Amino acid sequence: MKKSRGRTGRKRRRKHLRSFKDGVNCSYKLEYIKLKKWLKERGFEDSNLRPAEFWETGRGLMTTKSLQAGDLIISLPEKCLLTTGTVLSSCLGGHIVKWKPPVSPLLALCTFLIAEKHAGEKSAWKPYLDVLPKTYTCLACLEPDVTNLLPKPLKKKAQEQKMMIQELFRSSKAFFSSLQPLFAENTGTIFNYSALEWAWCTINTRTIYMKHPHRECFSLEPDVYALAPYLDLLNHSPNVQVKAAFNEQTRSYEIWTNSQCKKYQEVFICYGPHDNQRLLLEYGFVAMDNPHSSVYVS
Repeated sequence: MKKSRGRTGRKRRRKHLRSFKDGVNCSYKLEYIKLKKWLKERGFEDSNLRPAEFWETGRGLMTTKSLQAGDLIISLPEKCLLTTGTVLSSCLGGHIVKWKPPVSPLLALCTFLIAEKHAGEKSAWKPYLDVLPKTYTCLACLEPDVTNLLPKPLKKKAQEQKMMIQELFRSSKAFFSSLQPLFAENTGTIFNYSALEWAWCTINTRTIYMKHPHRECFSLEPDVYALAPYLDLLNHSPNVQVKAAFNEQTRSYEIWTNSQCKKYQEVFICYGPHDNQRLLLEYGFVAMDNPHSSVYVS
């Protein structure tokens, strides 16, 4: 006969279920320890946020203290941000400045990500690159037989997105070849289509909006991208409100919450009032109970 586990067993079971709901702390993992150390060297003060795995959203950040409306969630120093300025101060800078017609800010960032990923252990950005997704679920990455299952309006958008990345790759081949003096291996094998697709998805899904003054060495497309290590672990919820901007006084990118968040719960930010079609197309996920849901009629 099975012995009843009684009150202690019930308590343990409740605690186990609660830990699933709240998220499982992942800050002990080596890649996060290395990332936090790397960020600290660049002036990032440890906040109340911890990397965690959540039942519904996957990887995200949990808070170790309750947050009130008006609280600062995170403040990431300028030194931690990856921008076109970072690219120009790297070994790629001289080649970008000389190249005509000028490359776009987006292509400059893609090129930097591919080059740094290829550098492996030698990359100064390795602790950040190690926590980036290896693959993405953006619609441009899906196989044609999966794309064919999408509703017509979304399928059309997915095909357009894929064609845009293919065109970017085609038009960038000569520029990639010009970087050959920097590499021992053939640039054709380093800067291949799958590498560009990965870099494009990284920028499209993870960058924060940060306006930079126009530089002559870049094309006229707006230079509004910044990759923000650690901060980009924050997931989207359409039901929260935040204030996010670069603070000129502190020279940091700051996010302030307008919502409450209980201790040990996932901290969310809002990527914008996007419907699920837009979220799936641009970020590769959909939001449950999305108040911005729409139906597209062909």
